[in-house]
Amino acid sequence: MTITETDLAFLRRCVDLAREAIDDGDEPFGSVLVSADGKVLFEDRNRVKDGDETRHPEFEISRWAARNMTPEERAAATVYTSGEHCPMCAASHGWVGLGRIVYAVSTAQLGAWRAGWGIPAGPVAALPITAVVPGAVVDGPAPELEEELQALHRRRFPQAGSDGAA
Repeated sequence: MTITETDLAFLRRCVDLAREAIDDGDEPFGSVLVSADGKVLFEDRNRVKDGDETRHPEFEISRWAARNMTPEERAAATVYTSGEHCPMCAASHGWVGLGRIVYAVSTAQLGAWRAGWGIPAGPVAALPITAVVPGAVVDGPAPELEEELQALHRRRFPQAGSDGAA
């Protein structure tokens, strides 16, 4: 499956949520859960600035979906996210049986940006979603949003040296 104009519209909302997060002093990630009929069911942004590193929007989506949706509804839903799921979020997605994932930028892209800025890798292995959830249906990245997301992530590391061109 490829990323459609409808997918891009939902991904743009994820970018808005990522911008909201960085403006609030948090990490720039945002995610939206959409039902099979195209209705936004839940959305959130990163909320890790206070020390709880599990407060990723994708993890919150999994928790919300487990409480509020049937297994069939979860399997038919789509998760849109500004950045590819980390292993924790991918696992939660797999455990609750959510459907398709569409991301704007990949883990590999984020890693390359960080390396280019001289920022060390995080404490958890940077794995693609399908390395954690082999059966996941995943689409991304969306090149149309790369520059905007790179700028948001760059704001997170004002102390870094280079321009981060990857």
